[in-house]
Amino acid sequence: MSIKWKIFIYILVFAAIMILLLWLFQIVFLNDFYQSIKKGEIRDAAQVIEQNIDNEDIDTLIERISHQYDVCVRIADENGENVYTSDIMPDCVIHKMPAFEFSILAQDTQENGGSMLRILPQKKFSGNEYDARRFMGNVPPPDSGITESMIYTKTVTAADGQTMLLALNSVITPVNSTVETLRVQLIYITVILIVCALVIALIIAKRVSNPIIKINKAAKKLAKAQYEVKFDGHGYREIAELAATLNYAAHELSKVDNLRRELIANISHDLRTPLTMITGYAEVMRDLPGENTPENVQIVIDEAQRLTTLVNDVMDISKMQSGAQELRIAKFNLTQMIRDILTRYTKLGEQEGYHISFEQDGEVMVEADEARIGQVVYNLINNAITYAGEGKNVVVRQSVEGDTVRIEVCDDGEGIAEEQLPYIWERYYKASKTHKRAAVGTGLGLSIVKGILDMHGAEYGVSSAQGSGSTFWFILKIK
Repeated sequence: MSIKWKIFIYILVFAAIMILLLWLFQIVFLNDFYQSIKKGEIRDAAQVIEQNIDNEDIDTLIERISHQYDVCVRIADENGENVYTSDIMPDCVIHKMPAFEFSILAQDTQENGGSMLRILPQKKFSGNEYDARRFMGNVPPPDSGITESMIYTKTVTAADGQTMLLALNSVITPVNSTVETLRVQLIYITVILIVCALVIALIIAKRVSNPIIKINKAAKKLAKAQYEVKFDGHGYREIAELAATLNYAAHELSKVDNLRRELIANISHDLRTPLTMITGYAEVMRDLPGENTPENVQIVIDEAQRLTTLVNDVMDISKMQSGAQELRIAKFNLTQMIRDILTRYTKLGEQEGYHISFEQDGEVMVEADEARIGQVVYNLINNAITYAGEGKNVVVRQSVEGDTVRIEVCDDGEGIAEEQLPYIWERYYKASKTHKRAAVGTGLGLSIVKGILDMHGAEYGVSSAQGSGSTFWFILKIK
């Protein structure tokens, strides 16, 4: 069932419950509530009189209570003689009651624990006096519309030890006319409420469901990789937040899809070149006499190592993003580790003219994962070599700042535009769309650098401007 019809049904059910409660309280249980209120009033009146039984102005209080609660009051001693009375009703039962009946009432009250409440019909229409079957039409039943008399008695003791019987009499007036009036009113109210509930339910259900229906349609387009879709969530805060989240998700999915395509293109390029060279040199060495030379074999080995490096980089990124990569923290000489890494580039400098220098201000010990930090330095140097300018200068700089050491890798290339700086750490992002195959590395190095430094909780960043080269840096604490 759709949310529109669920909201519609919920509102109708709510309206039906309200109508049912009105009928129950105003019609079905009206007489019970009326009697309960009258019982409470007569008990309260009796309690007030008992508390003031020794007051010299008790007769004034009794008179006021009689008019307030519309009750007759009679206080008699053990001999049945009246002490205080207030008779405001023409047919008061307790004042017309004979002395022997009043003494019996006092005895029953004493046996009942000191208080008693009785409700007696003042006149019964029953037997041969009134038989509803003798008449035609909508005649009242024998026990309907009978005025009832409520008698409450309570034993009270004065300060001088005298025991008296406090009796109060009130009339419970039939509420048949009131009930009939309310019944007619509730019929009209029920019809009006049902019509209003139907209209309101339809309006609310439509207003709530329409934005959700629109978002659902847009989500189906998003599921079909139509990332340019826009989610409209006007009207309600929760729906607006959902639309904003889905718009953000569509934007991110679009970026991921573009990155995926770039990845396929870049990885395909990086894989195709070494595979082509390995295949070509292997075929030459197989088919042509005298081509099985150490130089050709070395080329095949170098290209195979390039493939291995590419696969390892992709695996490293996947492990870091899945949380499977674990650090092995230990104390080591960071300065010496950088020197060892730079020795790998000696041949590159001799063959292709790169000038790689190391500036440092002393030996520095740190506590980190030596292999991973070495991977960070190695990838930053590879990145600098890849994008170095015509001068082919790369500088690795180590500087101590208090209890921290800052490592910088600088190149003299064309630099990175300011608007692209926040994105260069993203996976597979390339500041330049022109694919340049690095002399070493795979093009995925910065993603690996970011993941390793994040795992160490280290600070890192880049400063660059177009035409003035780039400087990548990170900071570790000195141990």
